[in-house]
Amino acid sequence: MQGGPGIEPADPQRHAVLTNSAAVAANFDAVVLGAGAAGLLCAALAGQRGLRVLLIDHAPKLAEKIRISGGGRCNFTNRAVGPENFLSENPDFCRSALARYTPADFLALLLRHHIGWHEKHRGQLFCDDGSGRIIDMLQAECAAGGVTPWQPCVVTTVRHDGGKFVLETDRGGVQARALVVATGGLSIPALGATDFGHRLARQFGHRVVEPRPALVPLVFDAATWQGLAALAGVALEVVIETGTGRRRIRFLEDLLFTHRGLSGPAVLQISTYWRPGAAIRIDLTGGHDLAASLLAAKQAGSRRQLVTELASLLPQRLATTWLATGGVDGTAPLSQCRDRDLHALAQRLRAWTVTPSGTEGWRKAEVTAGGVDTRDLHSQSLASRHCQGLYFIGEVVDVTGWLGGYNFQWAWASAAACATALAAGPGSGSETR
Repeated sequence: MQGGPGIEPADPQRHAVLTNSAAVAANFDAVVLGAGAAGLLCAALAGQRGLRVLLIDHAPKLAEKIRISGGGRCNFTNRAVGPENFLSENPDFCRSALARYTPADFLALLLRHHIGWHEKHRGQLFCDDGSGRIIDMLQAECAAGGVTPWQPCVVTTVRHDGGKFVLETDRGGVQARALVVATGGLSIPALGATDFGHRLARQFGHRVVEPRPALVPLVFDAATWQGLAALAGVALEVVIETGTGRRRIRFLEDLLFTHRGLSGPAVLQISTYWRPGAAIRIDLTGGHDLAASLLAAKQAGSRRQLVTELASLLPQRLATTWLATGGVDGTAPLSQCRDRDLHALAQRLRAWTVTPSGTEGWRKAEVTAGGVDTRDLHSQSLASRHCQGLYFIGEVVDVTGWLGGYNFQWAWASAAACATALAAGPGSGSETR
């Protein structure tokens, strides 16, 4: 299949030089675009299976998203990973790759490189000595596979001609029978994120599910947030949900108030599923029966003020602000509060419903939701249904994981599936599913 017009360089004279260089283009079995988590592992595994692999990345520094992840310790996977932990227009698409490369497989790789790790809550696994160890390991694996790294290197044009991919770059021309797009999404542009992978997908006839920021803080308009900005820095465990019917999703996680809105794991999780204009519902009691606690204290003869009693069950600032914004006299003795008023107070805390005005955007988003439409890819190999030899892996694909190591596991699993298909040779991606 002949590709589209390509991604043209800005300088026509430079274009002519690069086009002429194709006559003496370097030849590889596969070119991997993007030296992030998925690209590094795919290149390494393909190289170790005997393929001549070129790994290209335009960024001056290697794998910066890995380096900053998990507060610098890299939450590299999660003990419990399944399709239910991912959002996609095709929820079952990730099932095959995840089943064939599991968290145990990645842990075995860490063991071979003597990398220590520890588990935090909810199955999240982190490096003991920092995320740099993961980057060093992936570089070592690439070296073991004889992978050729070009970084920084800018790809200016890509086309498919005569069964081969021909790339023009600022280091010269390249030819390969296979091209793997592992360029990631749009999140954190300061680290070099671009829409290059999405543009390539469209060039070769692929649909792209509209990208949007995910795992990102939510913000509110000034009117909604008036009086609540004072809660910035307050954190507590909550139940948070959005959507209705089959699209309803909920999480039990920690929430953090900010000057502009809400953040913390609870909000990052729900942000992936939230749609503009939709409400989010938050149980600020974390699922506890606050009414029963207040009534029990009242019946026990508590002489404390309502605000003091509430502050024993919630963070002090939240208790004070919540009563004030609700027009409730917090100085009233608990013993004088009517039962129905305590029930109403508890209900408001259990069913706080607000509508965000938006998100903090790509600058603060940890990942990208949406991406290359999985209907145009084979689930077992991540190969294109439109162009033989073309693959898309990792975050560039419309598969978005929960917070907690799931997106890294998708990177490893999709990379391994692709590398296996590359080693099997042309036509290995022609599954019927």
